[in-house]
Amino acid sequence: MIDQLRELEDLKSAAAAKQADIAVAFDLFQRRVQVAAGVPADELGAGVGAQIALARRESPSRGGRLLGLAKAGKEMPHTFAAFRAGQLNEWRATLVVRETACLSVEDRQAVDEELAADTGTFTGAGDRAIVAAVRAAAYRRDPKSVARRASRAVTERNVSLRPAPDTMTYLTALLPVAEGVAAYASLTRHADTLRSSGDERSRGKIMADSLVERVTGTPGGITGIDIQLVMTDRTLFQGDSEPARLTGYGTVPAQWARENILNRTTGTGSAGMAAPDAGSGTAVGVGYGAIAGTSDQHELSVWVRRLYTAPGTGELVAMDSKARLFPPGLRRFLQVRDDTCRTPYCDAPIRHDDHVVPWHNEGPTTAGNGQGLCEACNHTKENPGWTAKPIPGTRHTVETRTPTGHTYRSTAPPLPGTSREVAPLPEAPHHQATLPQRRLTEKRCPAGR
Repeated sequence: MIDQLRELEDLKSAAAAKQADIAVAFDLFQRRVQVAAGVPADELGAGVGAQIALARRESPSRGGRLLGLAKAGKEMPHTFAAFRAGQLNEWRATLVVRETACLSVEDRQAVDEELAADTGTFTGAGDRAIVAAVRAAAYRRDPKSVARRASRAVTERNVSLRPAPDTMTYLTALLPVAEGVAAYASLTRHADTLRSSGDERSRGKIMADSLVERVTGTPGGITGIDIQLVMTDRTLFQGDSEPARLTGYGTVPAQWARENILNRTTGTGSAGMAAPDAGSGTAVGVGYGAIAGTSDQHELSVWVRRLYTAPGTGELVAMDSKARLFPPGLRRFLQVRDDTCRTPYCDAPIRHDDHVVPWHNEGPTTAGNGQGLCEACNHTKENPGWTAKPIPGTRHTVETRTPTGHTYRSTAPPLPGTSREVAPLPEAPHHQATLPQRRLTEKRCPAGR
């Protein structure tokens, strides 16, 4: 059985290497088709990574990385020989390519020759050991390029949020090393001071609590920001066990959602908490935030918005607008319904409120013709040959057609209270088509419109 596991692992690497070869060929083919269609030179290759991601059931961002890995194959023959032979899996081959991305083609080939991964130099090495070896080799070849890469990395600083198990979350900051070390040292010193003064919390707990308080300015972290919990009326008022959904996080237990609302409010500081009439087709959106001017962090104002859904399917009621921009109420509606980017396999946060059928193609500003997308997917959708349309379904469903004629369907996630008997639509069957012509003078719809 151990031998079979090793053979299958080698087979996975060989299959991934073959996928890389196909990805390179597909990229060249698409570029030729785009040239024939009159696409400007600086836009050639747009959307190719997204098509690869859809075919591999990966997120668009990972599709771009996979294409980058594939295109590096000709420049790093030893690395890709090890990849095909199973000495490096896809992820570790990606690490080698990533750490040499700042080098010229000649220097990258020299590093590949020096490391000679196909001779077994990385046998038994973990991810960190491989990264360290490649970085050292890259620095020896071109220290200036490595330094320039470090300088550019400062511009990529950001903060991200992703779910963790048990209603926890990872709040991550990518910072320059000096600032990151300084922030951590400050939290550590503060925790040590409180611990020496008799605080019974662990060091880690104090650091986490202090971080939230310093960022939000409020102990406990609840400020005037509107935080959305979506649950059934039965969960909120009748103790039902149907899970809730926290916008920007995901599914949370019913008991946690109920306690998080009720324990953070006082009887006099709450508003709108009268129970609506219970109904099998009703969900409740609960928003809460601190009351302005209060010194008590537990005194919160609570808003209850009734979101009517079709019994069983969980489809939200339609909303309409004649405006080109989605009005605030409809934007909130789309964000609650879609939760994350609607592109298949992409779970990035929603950044743009998009017309499925573009407004300049007479697409209406309605809930049925609206969808939430991340910024990258909205830009990809505007490339030549990409089309999308709403299709009938038990829940809001969008069918996206890529330049090759392949189609993919995305169905809005079920809201709390949706019947488990309703199954999502199957993935659309694939078929081939040629890239349609597009007038290059046609003005694109601005992002998010």
